[in-house]
Amino acid sequence: MVGLGNPGPRYERTRHNAGFMAIDELAARARAAGRVEQDAWLAETTLAGEPALLVKPQSFMNLSGGPVARLLAEANASPADLVVIVDDVALPLGRLRVRPAGSDGGHNGLVSLITSLGTDAFARIRIGVGQELTRPERAAERDSEAPSSGFMDLADFVLGDFQPEEVERLREVIGLAADAALSLIEEGADVAMNRFNGRSA
Repeated sequence: MVGLGNPGPRYERTRHNAGFMAIDELAARARAAGRVEQDAWLAETTLAGEPALLVKPQSFMNLSGGPVARLLAEANASPADLVVIVDDVALPLGRLRVRPAGSDGGHNGLVSLITSLGTDAFARIRIGVGQELTRPERAAERDSEAPSSGFMDLADFVLGDFQPEEVERLREVIGLAADAALSLIEEGADVAMNRFNGRSA
């Protein structure tokens, strides 16, 4: 169970760290203590009655694939055993999307994973963090900018902290993501997708 994010206090509460937050929620529910080993934070626990390893790569988002590939190899596991939790700026804050496989969707952490693993055939839970970008005033602002400026604006957005008025919804969707992770393990992708896709915290 891998959450994607960036290590260190500078990034702790940023939108790009929603995956880390979901892993922290799962660890708290399981009362699992973690430790840093090599290039990953790890916590061994049981989720939905199954042995599980909670992982937060410590290599920064764009290099997430290396630690995950190493851990899968050491566990003699395959990408089919993997669940990845990641932020998604294309979804509004509070929404989830569960998928059994799929493309990287332009997310650099998923690009690194797919490249390192040689496949996109692993389950993922996308946590919407993009509510701000759906507001009419931000859309108008983006329309007036050059493409390169818009790209930088997006990077600044995902590496920025959540606003105070967003914190409660963030807390709710992180809990929902943890619920979806447990459903994936216990009930499979079809049930988890039917239950959580389209739901809003």
